[in-house]
Amino acid sequence: MKNLKIFAVAMMLLTAGTPALADNDNDGEQQEQKEQCEEIDNYDFLYNNDNYDEDFEFQPIDNVLDEAFSHMGARYRSGQAGPNAFDCSGFTSYVFKNMGIDLNRSSRAQFNQGDPVDKEDLQSGDLVFFTSPRSGRSIGHVGIVVDVDPLSGSFNFIHASTKGVKVSNSNERYYSNRYVGARRVM
Repeated sequence: MKNLKIFAVAMMLLTAGTPALADNDNDGEQQEQKEQCEEIDNYDFLYNNDNYDEDFEFQPIDNVLDEAFSHMGARYRSGQAGPNAFDCSGFTSYVFKNMGIDLNRSSRAQFNQGDPVDKEDLQSGDLVFFTSPRSGRSIGHVGIVVDVDPLSGSFNFIHASTKGVKVSNSNERYYSNRYVGARRVM
């Protein structure tokens, strides 16, 4: 029974993107349908826009995340701003500086840069801010949003923690009650 279900799902997936070609005398319509089938392989059907410019608006965000991930595992050092060791704001300022965006050196000062972003509007590349045990209710930590789960509202972020540069989730116990806000600087 399990194999039958797998076979049925596989057949549905294989035939889902293939429109049935009607047997009629309209060769122009058949040619258009055939061209649509050929474009399925490159996912143009997802965008339905002839003027679509391949990932143009996401390129800077991808570059920021590529730069951030290139430092994954780098050591934490208070007061350091890379390239081999970072504190949290040193990490974000270093990453964005390599993209041509100057951020202030402290997380508190970075919280005043760019535009405020509501939690439900977070995007990859946004800066997210948290309190820390030493900061009280004030800003004490910053990271860069990697991705957002639209269903739960949680997000993953890359940051320089005391264990080094790593990715954490906003639902982790340490961060869930310390979230303060977000800023968009690009």
